Amino acid sequence: MDSEWLGRIRRLCLSFPDTSERDSHGAPTFFFKDKKMFVQYRDNHHGDGRLALWCASTSDVRSTLIQSEPEIYFLPPYVAHLGWVGVRLDRDVSWEEIESVVGDAYLNKRNPKRK
Repeated sequence: MDSEWLGRIRRLCLSFPDTSERDSHGAPTFFFKDKKMFVQYRDNHHGDGRLALWCASTSDVRSTLIQSEPEIYFLPPYVAHLGWVGVRLDRDVSWEEIESVVGDAYLNKRNPKRK
């Protein structure tokens, strides 16, 4: 597990109000109000070779991200059908992009009607 990335992601996710962290499905996972998962940190999930985040999103936003930068954004297993998007941390992705996607993930769970 890349502890530098995890530390940065942890600080970002926990900077939002009413957030917490616990392991879920074997990975560090961030929740809104201890119930609604909004980000999961994945390192080589089932040998896929990716260091990535799985982030709550909407299908429209996810499609736009994947079409614009398919080397960074992808359909994550298990949660893609819920509109989630994967973000590869092991590619040339800016911190500003990560902050934006994670911020949107948080807002999607805090205000589910904003879709």
